[in-house]
Amino acid sequence: MLAVYSLVSLVLQLQWLTFAPIAREAATAYGVGAFDIDLLSLIFMGVFVVICVPASILIDRRGIRVGVGLGAVLMGAFGMLKGLGGSSYVIVAIAQVGLAVAQPLVLNAATKLAAQWFPIEERATAVGIATLAQFVGIIVVMLVTPALVDGGDIQPVLMIYGVISAVAAALLLLVLRERPPVAPSLGDSDVRLMTADGIRNMLGKRDMRLIMALYFIGLGVFNALSTCIDQLCAQSGLSVDDTGLVGGIMFITGIVGAAILPPLSDKRRQRKPFLVLAMALMTPALLGLTLADAFVPLLVASAVLGFFLLGAGAPIGFQYAAEVSYPTAESMSQGAILLVGQVSGILFIVGINVFGIVPFMWIFVGLGVVATAIALALGESPRILTATAQ
Repeated sequence: MLAVYSLVSLVLQLQWLTFAPIAREAATAYGVGAFDIDLLSLIFMGVFVVICVPASILIDRRGIRVGVGLGAVLMGAFGMLKGLGGSSYVIVAIAQVGLAVAQPLVLNAATKLAAQWFPIEERATAVGIATLAQFVGIIVVMLVTPALVDGGDIQPVLMIYGVISAVAAALLLLVLRERPPVAPSLGDSDVRLMTADGIRNMLGKRDMRLIMALYFIGLGVFNALSTCIDQLCAQSGLSVDDTGLVGGIMFITGIVGAAILPPLSDKRRQRKPFLVLAMALMTPALLGLTLADAFVPLLVASAVLGFFLLGAGAPIGFQYAAEVSYPTAESMSQGAILLVGQVSGILFIVGINVFGIVPFMWIFVGLGVVATAIALALGESPRILTATAQ
């Protein structure tokens, strides 16, 4: 289950950020401006804001099989549309809308899948693996896409990613199951609060409000940098291939971090120290990206940011939110923190295109300091402290 879910999560990243490392070539190919290319990624964030809550409700009421299954069908269908109609900017934009609807149906289910298939002391690890798969997808986008673009012709790349989307969707539909034959944790209640009751419970928790503020900053910065990485690298005169490497190293080190830090969090039964560490080291990494004017310094700063922000902040934060908002349904808590990150990502990307990448990087540095203060104010997850091995 975790393997096929992770595969679909990976492929969605291919579709989200297809144009991020080749923004200059895509703008030339379609005869549009830089913001029009960024808009193809922004569509994912805007649609997420609208679809996030309905997706979480569908997952909770109808289950993983229906919610994630529907997301996979949409991914396969619109991925192929994007490939077949890749020469038209309008068709690609329409396909992005359909793919964007699929995203919350898949991503909002990660912590629910972990809760139904894994005991609590393994859940951060399970969410970490699913998050790691997203990083792999983004690495492929950053490193492989520029290499596949031949003489500015981007349609073959879109077709390849479309076929991959259709195959991944079909594979998931063949093996997707709702629950394992034996419950993973006998002491874990199946009672979950949904819709209005779940939202009230969730927002009534101080630590949940703080983690949402943390994700507003951290996930928003990540979304903005992922989308506008070509703008940042262009300021230093880097080529498209160098842009792919700078973006790719962030996710390579994110994979390393996701392989190390969430299992360590589970083993130590601690969440807060890892979130504090992630935010504290995000700030100097952002400062390095702001001040760097050459390939190697940008590469180093990107690597540090990936290891801590992506390796710890994302998977451990998802699981922390599910634990501190209990008994609110897991897909509701994950959807909430993804939602605020999409909203901030939209605002940050628009700000970058209005004010410029360098001035806005200084804003990110300041927000990093604020995020560290928020992380220090968090309480430890009570559920991980009281959990006993099954």
